[in-house]
Amino acid sequence: FRNQRNCAGKGHRLCWLTPGYTTCDMTLALFDLDNTLIAGDSDHLWGVFLCEQGLVDGEDFAQRNEAFYADYQRGELDIDAYLRFALAPLADRPPEQLADWHAAFMREKIEPIMLPAAAELVARHRDRGDTLLIVTATNAFITRPIADALGIDNLLACEGEIVDGRYTGEPVGIPTYREGKVARLKAWLAQTGLSMAGSWFYSDSHNDLPLLEQVDNPVVVDPDELLAERARVAGWPVISLRG
Repeated sequence: FRNQRNCAGKGHRLCWLTPGYTTCDMTLALFDLDNTLIAGDSDHLWGVFLCEQGLVDGEDFAQRNEAFYADYQRGELDIDAYLRFALAPLADRPPEQLADWHAAFMREKIEPIMLPAAAELVARHRDRGDTLLIVTATNAFITRPIADALGIDNLLACEGEIVDGRYTGEPVGIPTYREGKVARLKAWLAQTGLSMAGSWFYSDSHNDLPLLEQVDNPVVVDPDELLAERARVAGWPVISLRG
């Protein structure tokens, strides 16, 4: 890859970005969120948080939350069914109430799994003038504040319908899941006038293979078994942002 160099055995987690890579090489730096830039799955943790706070029917919701998460890990998630499940607790809630819930969620579930090495990676791309973009299958209600905490302005996420300032519980638009990430990114590129030339994408999940195969510089981060094997065959770099 154009901007990589071999750093095996040197103890430098982020050294595939060469010192000569300058703002003249400004390009897209795309990031998955869950289990990539943070050490957990924010969608799944939101469900756990709701159960712990008594904001949903704990036993039934927890069982369905775990079942959907297992489907995701196998690459078998019915994204539309999952989005209706995940968005249902938001429906008809006042925005102020949802903001309070999310602030507590950030403190209890997200801040403890923020990764210093991920912040360093994002900072390196930012310092080089790259355009930063999170592309995540988790919905925007959950992920927008996390993206803000990471200092990343651009976000493509699954969207929930909002009418008169309140969520309806229905999803809208193309879900940013598997091939949907590619479709949403292409639409965003058309709107912004940017290109994929020299682009980077960081992800942990085999569900992101459709997008990893589109970029010039795929980087695999703390991968699941399926993605680790694909990276081995393709010769993609594998890194860790943990520990």
